Amino acid sequence: MAELLVFHHAQGQTAGFLAFADDLRSAGHVVHTPDLYHGRTFDTLEAGIGYARDVGFGALLDSGVRAADGLPDGLVYVGFSMGVMPAQQLAQTRPGARGALLLHACVPASEFGGWPDGVPVQIHAMDADPFFVEDGDIDAARDLVASVPDAELFLYPGDQHLFADRSLPSYDAAAAEVLTRRVLDFLNSR
Repeated sequence: MAELLVFHHAQGQTAGFLAFADDLRSAGHVVHTPDLYHGRTFDTLEAGIGYARDVGFGALLDSGVRAADGLPDGLVYVGFSMGVMPAQQLAQTRPGARGALLLHACVPASEFGGWPDGVPVQIHAMDADPFFVEDGDIDAARDLVASVPDAELFLYPGDQHLFADRSLPSYDAAAAEVLTRRVLDFLNSR
């Protein structure tokens, strides 16, 4: 059993995001899901990004990092897209991290001072997702895999961004099933 801190994407804590967290709980893991949007959700990615821009990405990142206060060391940090920022920062800077799962995004490790020794990471995205490919996340992911022995990059065929959120039109059931199985295998090995 692992204990996780899971951060939502720019559309907020959608039904599909919460269902993913519940799937992890059903598998026996302890899952914390801080709501950085205080109950707000958005029907489109563009609207959610607009809200995040208005609040400030830095403020959301700070809020995400503070969400770990009071939680034990030894967490696995999980981020969906925008939620990768606090998940990755915590995995790289908070002592005792047991792993990181970066879904739909990846920030250059240098952003938070380099990847710590002994912290495994998986990155999951679609190979033609314009956010992941054109915004440089794929390059950051490949660099991470090239420099961290316990790093894995899984690319799924397709061009959808939030393909693991079953409540969104971008959901891809086949890819999400494989992602979930890989995530559970990762967690069961922690």
